[in-house]
Amino acid sequence: MPSAKAVVLVYASLASAAGFSGASALQYTARAVALGPRPPGSEAHRKLQTYILSELRRFRCQVEQDAFTARTPLGPLPMKNIIARFPGASGRAVAITGHYDTKSMPGRTFVGANDGGSSTGFLLEMARTLSTRPRRHDVYLVWFDGEEALVQWSESDSLYGSRHLARRWSQDGTLRRLIALINVDMIGDRDLGLVREAFSTLWLREGIWQIAAELGYGRHFLNDVVEIEDDHLPFLRAGVPAVNLIDFDYGPGHSWWHTERDTLDKLSARSFQVVGDVILEWLRRLERENHSAHGGRQ
Repeated sequence: MPSAKAVVLVYASLASAAGFSGASALQYTARAVALGPRPPGSEAHRKLQTYILSELRRFRCQVEQDAFTARTPLGPLPMKNIIARFPGASGRAVAITGHYDTKSMPGRTFVGANDGGSSTGFLLEMARTLSTRPRRHDVYLVWFDGEEALVQWSESDSLYGSRHLARRWSQDGTLRRLIALINVDMIGDRDLGLVREAFSTLWLREGIWQIAAELGYGRHFLNDVVEIEDDHLPFLRAGVPAVNLIDFDYGPGHSWWHTERDTLDKLSARSFQVVGDVILEWLRRLERENHSAHGGRQ
């Protein structure tokens, strides 16, 4: 009888041939988690950057290392967003984003399988999937650095990478080309339940929820409306339609969040598959629609 690991790898190989593979996304996540805690500035964080870049070289995309120095309560700290662009022909663009850092927890072994790991692995599998498909619009995949607060969550101590990139893209004109941005965070939970994040753009959020229902995934897309500050906010403030896909009930009473219990065994390939299928269907439908020059709908 083959081992459980062998079964997962075979399943990932078969699923990959057909499209987005939740099993493959989970494997990417496992490789990130195996590096240990990955806060900005750590050796594991640098190794993860190297790993993401090495994987992206296998795919047909343009890769950019968006390095900057963040002003933090602990002093200046080098950070780096990683951006993969899959070119289209329309002149318009979509961004799918998530963070790859883990929260700094000195003295504790926080590997962030779901919080930081799942978005990292999801985006790598999305990169693999997009590399095999023609596109009308550019698709940017962005691994944000510095999502987590280093001391205490505030407007100045959080969302370092997304705040930096929103400013930069505003200056160079990229924001004007964006139709929408979809941010993913903590989407690997075995008991997947994505909340209707309240800051998110209504038409974008409700359109995604409708697609999920049509695909038979409605039970994973909840009616609960919750305000959650995340990497979509700097783009919303800059006028970009954006949505945050996040499961914010992780473990009994949300008790696994930011604890040593956020480990790989709490995740499921099925959860990755659900989110991947819904986003790819949203992209497919977007290809058939017309949009104004500032990201709105016609």
